[in-house]
Amino acid sequence: MKEHQSNAPTHVPDEALTSSERLTGLELRSLITRQGELELSLVEVDPGDPTDDEVIVRVEATPLNPSDIGLLIGPADIGKATGGGTSNRPTLRAPVPEATLGALASRVDQSMPVGNEGAGVVIRAGARASDLLGKTVSMVGGAMYTQYRRIHRDACFVLDEGITPAQGAAAFVNPLTVLGMVETMRREGHHAIVHTAAASSVGQMLVKLCQEEGVALVNVVRSEAQVQVLQNLGAKYVLNSTSPTFEADLIDALAATGATLCFDALGGGPVTGTILSSMEKALGRTAKEYKRYGSSVHKQIYIYGVLDPRPIELPRVGMAWGVGGWLVFDFLAKIGPLAAQKLRERVNRGLRTTFASQYVAEISLADALTPSVASQYAKRSTGEKYLINPAKRLGKA
Repeated sequence: MKEHQSNAPTHVPDEALTSSERLTGLELRSLITRQGELELSLVEVDPGDPTDDEVIVRVEATPLNPSDIGLLIGPADIGKATGGGTSNRPTLRAPVPEATLGALASRVDQSMPVGNEGAGVVIRAGARASDLLGKTVSMVGGAMYTQYRRIHRDACFVLDEGITPAQGAAAFVNPLTVLGMVETMRREGHHAIVHTAAASSVGQMLVKLCQEEGVALVNVVRSEAQVQVLQNLGAKYVLNSTSPTFEADLIDALAATGATLCFDALGGGPVTGTILSSMEKALGRTAKEYKRYGSSVHKQIYIYGVLDPRPIELPRVGMAWGVGGWLVFDFLAKIGPLAAQKLRERVNRGLRTTFASQYVAEISLADALTPSVASQYAKRSTGEKYLINPAKRLGKA
């Protein structure tokens, strides 16, 4: 992982962090105005004193996940972004298409914090959270693109000795997503999985996990280079959706694995429908009699991303099928805190292996507001995830 050089702002000195003085730090905010303009800025915030069950974490690593980018920039045209402000308070502005403003009514003219997850060091703690003081923790709860995050102790997970904030920054969304996918498969009675956009960080984790769990996995990618990435990890079924033989190859893979469950990160275009119809055709190979309503085996597609903004194209495939949404947060709420805690412990054990995340660069909060950098992470390209270090230029980065 390389570092991106910039004139990131210097703020609170480290010697002040453990004193009784008030903490102030910089936080990244996203605002979409009624006039149709996106504005990213850094604002000074005081996290306040922790209550008995709260801690203050000096955030040292937080990933730019696709879901974060969706909130950060929305539908703005980053290709037309301009930078402004000062070196200590940079800004980024970009136009938002007028046609999309109606769908954004609930966030228009609101300065919104961003960042689902992160990791850092606990520098202050309330009376019932004092055992976390000085510990390196991962955390989830939003507003992570900030230098100091006040948060309930239950939202923190102590990382094993030797695991750095950078290694633990993405310990929630992606790892628990892949664990949730496999657990959903088991709970709903399926026996194998299909995954789209499968060369992503989530996809590579899922390949490793399915190998460990003995779960058959059909990976759908969009280029031969991505095919190679997954084959290098040992994936058996890797299909290029741009290949002229894609549908035939897909039916063969589905017949071989018996996969009737798909997690789709695309959320638009024809691939979702092709997978659904191919599941039906694969089941038809072993059908002993004709059924006018198609196979009675249920086929399920779960949309968990929107990498393709086009409408989903679905063919007629009988009656035993479903297409719905799937979010890791909803899944965890459904299985309850005890089951979720066991999954978190599984993640912690695998942060250097199965659930390791790779980043193309580490950037500061100020870097994230640089148009040239924003234009890169806004692409959400496979294998090009960025890591923000809010502590950069504070003497710790």
